[in-house]
Amino acid sequence: MAEDDENLGSLLKEYLGLKGYKTDLYPDGNKAFKGFLKEHYDLCILDVMMPEKDGFTLAQEIRQINSDIAIIFLTAKSLKEDVLEGFSIGADDYITKPFSMEELLFRIEAILRRTHHGEHPDQTTYTIGKYFFDVQKQTLTIEGTSQKLTTKEAELLKLLCHHKNKVLERNFALRTIWYDDNYFNARSMDVYITKLRKYLKEDPSIEILNVHGKGFKIVC
Repeated sequence: MAEDDENLGSLLKEYLGLKGYKTDLYPDGNKAFKGFLKEHYDLCILDVMMPEKDGFTLAQEIRQINSDIAIIFLTAKSLKEDVLEGFSIGADDYITKPFSMEELLFRIEAILRRTHHGEHPDQTTYTIGKYFFDVQKQTLTIEGTSQKLTTKEAELLKLLCHHKNKVLERNFALRTIWYDDNYFNARSMDVYITKLRKYLKEDPSIEILNVHGKGFKIVC
């Protein structure tokens, strides 16, 4: 992350760290470019207006080294020409200050899912205890008996499987599947969790645990 506002940069770095993202913060474009050359990153968050080197110039230099890396621009400007310039350079997203940290996190997660660096892989089959889960066919099979899943059931089970023995954060699952983590979608997800527990009950070694204040974990 390249951000010359020390307070904002520190807040964002701390917040992203709490959400599981290792973030390096640089105070200007030159230092950010030198840091980029030394480390491997999945995504760049670049302030447009910075000393030494602006975000647009920095992005162009980064793109010469890695043409595929995801880039989000942060800016106090909302002028149409600035937005267009950002996207012409190859921005994946563009967020105007002031913004909420939750909004930035949502955009980061969406980009990483699209670029396959995030928590939404292309794996299409999973073994869950004695069950075989086919994501594309949306079937859960045990000893020759198959259960057809709805699309949302399959998507939720896939996320749980990818986070096997780890916590699947409630808000991440809601934004991934329902695109909104409001109260009604959260209650809907609880219903789907109950259904998945019922489908998996033939193998007592499998549990979908509630992790208080965080989300769910499938263990087997």
